[in-house]
Order: sequence, then structure tokens, then C-alpha cells
Amino acid sequence: MTRPRIARWRTALLGTSLLALAACEGQPLDFDMRGLLGDNRFDTAQAAQNATAKRPEPDDRGIISYPGYQVAVARRNDTLSTLAARIGADAAALGRFNGIKVDDPLRAGEIIALPGRVAEPSPATGAAITGPIRPASEIDVSAIAGNAIDNAAPTPVTSQELPDDVQTGFEPVRHKVARGETAFTIARLYNVTVRALADWNSLDRDFTIREGQFLLIPTAQEAAPVRTVANDTPEPGSGSPTPTPPSAATPLPDEVPPAASEPVAAPVQEAPVVQAAAPAATGRMVFPVQGTIIREYAKGRNEGIDISVPAGTAVKAADAGTVAAITSDADQVPIIVVKHPDNLLTVYANVSDISVKKGDSVGRGQTIARVNAGDPAYVHFEVREGFESVDPMPYLR
Repeated sequence: MTRPRIARWRTALLGTSLLALAACEGQPLDFDMRGLLGDNRFDTAQAAQNATAKRPEPDDRGIISYPGYQVAVARRNDTLSTLAARIGADAAALGRFNGIKVDDPLRAGEIIALPGRVAEPSPATGAAITGPIRPASEIDVSAIAGNAIDNAAPTPVTSQELPDDVQTGFEPVRHKVARGETAFTIARLYNVTVRALADWNSLDRDFTIREGQFLLIPTAQEAAPVRTVANDTPEPGSGSPTPTPPSAATPLPDEVPPAASEPVAAPVQEAPVVQAAAPAATGRMVFPVQGTIIREYAKGRNEGIDISVPAGTAVKAADAGTVAAITSDADQVPIIVVKHPDNLLTVYANVSDISVKKGDSVGRGQTIARVNAGDPAYVHFEVREGFESVDPMPYLR
């Protein structure tokens, strides 16, 4: 079973790349972002030096598996044909997907994107666990530990950490190199160092890349969560503390019971309190669709919110503004960027049937597109204050 494509809208896919595209769709990308919003206040010449994690180790076949996709890591002296034979894939399909010939030599460590999924990594293929790499928060420690806790000595448990040999991590963006791009422009686009980009993709010392090549964008370091179990229960046999009795300094008031012939009045039941309906939205912006938020904003992991609604639902402009860009992701699913006053941008992704074009003025609540079909169907919505993404909810409430 494949997971929903929600995981594709990760950190940078709708991040700084959208801002660049908003300024220069169809033209060479302005990677310094000068002129993005009509002035020179933004300059990314000194990209942030993010602390990135190491690329996950592949299994014995060379497979690195994530919920949204899989890649294969080439070995020394590999060709596309030998790699395909090792992982059980079609060499011709791999060649078409990656834009290379089946007999072309591959660089040791080179990343080859898979158009489909092969058998998941497992202990049988040299992986620590079966299945794709997931964030530490999603790993079921009890499933990894098996019955070990049942066989453990009956000692108090204070904490439980993920085993050191279990790979966890966030799914990185898989960037397809376009004509004219270099490793330096891509690194700046995603706000990572070119060295980290080279390490993750085993680039040569000249940072050579080719058109149509897929690159994994390094992710930030992830701290494994520690699941703490409260240890308030006393040891067996130690007894329970005796509660302090109520003070007897003040005697209880005298109570006169009613006569046996007098009826006892039934207690008066208060009417239940009914919560008043929430007032109409008074926020700076309106929701692009009315649905269920299935993925909340998380800086560095999800730069907006994902709202689940039926496919074909009208997507509204959150506020009045100008359409700054209409572009698409690697799967050719459209993305709309709208520019608003005060250096604000809103981003609408996973849409179709676009009813506006670049340069159009749109009104608050105007239909600009429809929700794309999917399982689940949803719209991804972002708010950006200049260069940085922010939580959309304060603008919507």
C-alpha cells in the first residue's frame, strides 16, 4: 500500500524555490532573490549553514527507502544494467527516468531514482528494520523491541530510547536538475551547503551534475525522542503513604434531618451550559477551503498546512493580491503563488483547473483553482512573511 502523497510537500519543495519562481517564472532564476518583492531587501548571498544529517546508509542492495519514494546507491564499477539487476528493476525504465543510458558507467555512491518501488529493505537485505525510513516519532519502539520487555527483570523503567542501529529521518526533497542549474544554485535554492549536497549525492570534486539527474536535498539533524515513563509507583512491599486526616479543630455544623413525613426535595438540576458558536472569522485572511487540517505547520518539516477536502473543491484566494507565479512541482502538479501587501506571499499547492494567470489581480475569497484528485485529496497552503514561512493559523483566525 502506498502512503498518501502528503509527504511530498516537504520543507523546501514549496520553500525558497517558490519564492524564486514567483519572481522569474520562465526566466533564469534570480537565486539572490533581489527584486522579488519590488525592492532589494532580500539577499541570500550568505545562505544559512544548516546542521544537516548524514545520508542514511542503504541496505545490501543499495536501496534507501522513504514513504514517498525509493532511490538506489550505485557501487564502484556499476552501470545502470548491473544496478538494475541487483535491485530487481527494469534497466530501460531506470534509464528513461534518470536520463541516462543503460550501459553508462555510474560513479560510486551516485543516486539513482526509482520510478516505482522494489521490495522494501528488511533484515534479510541488511536493514535494521523492515520498511521505509521514518521520523523517530513515528517508530514504534515496542515493535522494534519485540518481546524483550516481557523477558526483562521487574525493575522500574525510567526511559526508553530508540536502538542505535535503527535508521530514522525525515524524507528529503528529491530534486530533478533542470537545464542551467548548478550544484551551487541548487544548494542556495534549498538553503543548504554545497558540501552537504555533494556528500549526500557523492558528487565529484567539481560538483558536476547533469540535466535530468535526481539529487537528494540534505535534511536537518533529527533528535530521537526519549519516551519517559513516570516512576511514581512505590516499590512492592513498601506500602502506601498514609493520607493526612482532615483537621478536627473546627467541629462539623449540626445538621437537622427532615421529619420522616416530610418529602425530601429533589436536587435542582442546572441547565447544561451550551457553548456559543464561534464568531465569524475576523483574521487577516480566509481559509482557501473549508475542510479538515490533516497536517499542521511545522517549521523545517511542513512549511504550511494541508487541508483535506473532496477533489474538485474550489480553492479561494486567502486575501486580495496579485498572482506572482504559476508553476508546478516535479510531478507537474500546479502551484500558485499570490503576492499581498506588506511583503506577504500565499502559496497554494496540489491544485488543478487554474482559473487565473500570472499578473492577474485576485480578490479575497475569489476562486483561483480546484483541489487536485488524490488519496487523500487536499490543498497545501502556506503563508510567507518575505523570505520566511510562518504558521498560517494566526492569519486565518
